[in-house]
Amino acid sequence: QVQLVESGGGLAQPGGSLRLSCAASGFTFSAYAMNWVRQAPGKGLEWVSGIYSDASDSYYADFVKGQFTISRDNAKNTLYLQMNSLKPEDTGTYYCAKATSGTVAVGSIIEETDYWGQGTQVTVSS
Repeated sequence: QVQLVESGGGLAQPGGSLRLSCAASGFTFSAYAMNWVRQAPGKGLEWVSGIYSDASDSYYADFVKGQFTISRDNAKNTLYLQMNSLKPEDTGTYYCAKATSGTVAVGSIIEETDYWGQGTQVTVSS
């Protein structure tokens, strides 16, 4: 069955960095776009970034442009999110999400997601 397992979260200081990973299994990873979605404490889901199945294109929410970088290794079935210059408002649970197609459906990410990971907690605090 489809499994998405995130790792790499933890406590970081403001201005610090973390690298999230998402290990995928149970489907042809290279055929599907992937997204990172986060949820801050007490708030709803918020799309962060997405990448095409072949990594030919990627997209970012305005609030992380220039700060986060999404990438994938289709040979290793793994999705990544490099997070730099972290801010307290980046605190939340970060989820890896599998899209239903090979492209990123910006504007309808949640509707076009069929599987979610369990999430990894990111806390940015001094």
